[in-house]
Amino acid sequence: MNVLVDSRPHQDATARMPLIRGILEARYKRRFFAHRELAYHLYRGVYDSFDDAQASIPPGNASGYDNSESADLYRERTRRVFINDYPMIHWLGRFFAEGARGVFDVGGHIGIAYYAYQKYLSYPASLRWTVMDVPAVNAAGAAWAKEHDAPGRLGFADDIASASGADVLFAAGSLQYLSYSLADALSAMPRRPRFLLLNSVPVHMRQSYYTVQNIGTACCPYHVTAEREFLGGLASLGYELQDRWENPQRYCIVPFHPELSLDRYFGFAFRLAT
Repeated sequence: MNVLVDSRPHQDATARMPLIRGILEARYKRRFFAHRELAYHLYRGVYDSFDDAQASIPPGNASGYDNSESADLYRERTRRVFINDYPMIHWLGRFFAEGARGVFDVGGHIGIAYYAYQKYLSYPASLRWTVMDVPAVNAAGAAWAKEHDAPGRLGFADDIASASGADVLFAAGSLQYLSYSLADALSAMPRRPRFLLLNSVPVHMRQSYYTVQNIGTACCPYHVTAEREFLGGLASLGYELQDRWENPQRYCIVPFHPELSLDRYFGFAFRLAT
């Protein structure tokens, strides 16, 4: 991958020299904000907060997924699954067998998982699958559903507070884009979801931080969470870890910060203690 090859010079000894590092960082900054490829993502910078990461994005660059170009992404994923989807399919099937009927899909785009997983699971007749995303994506999802969701099981929401009372809170590669933590969102819900099914979560073994991701159509603040903070926050709310898996196909290379880069992401299944 180009991103791996291009990032290597930033990690060597010369990159630690202030003058040379400044030149390399300026060159990478120009490349980062000019990036328009959809095949791979770039990352830049380390920040203490979502707002700091957001402020680093120049006003002329599209930010986040709330735009038509970003809303039109991922249509092919409604028709296929990937290796790291199979643990999600397995646990979702188990949760359905235990009576789960309401899925709240955080950042589910137009309903990617809803469409793709139905080839591998028998959905309950009374299933209600709600996707929470930004307005542009929700509008695109609603339009897509008119032609592709004949049973009418898919709906859309714009606030994670609507997950209160859901059976399953589902998030596949979306938690890192939120301006708040999942634990904080759950703690504010009157009725917390019984199950959490989380995939492609960027977890660092020691440190939490924000960076900025360029997805080709826009730049997004991007949250990497320390393992202790992530797991501890959910455990404090009564969630018991049922399963954990690795996704070595996902990585996050932050040039000039090799100690914070990730060579894999993680997935998790949780159950709320009774």
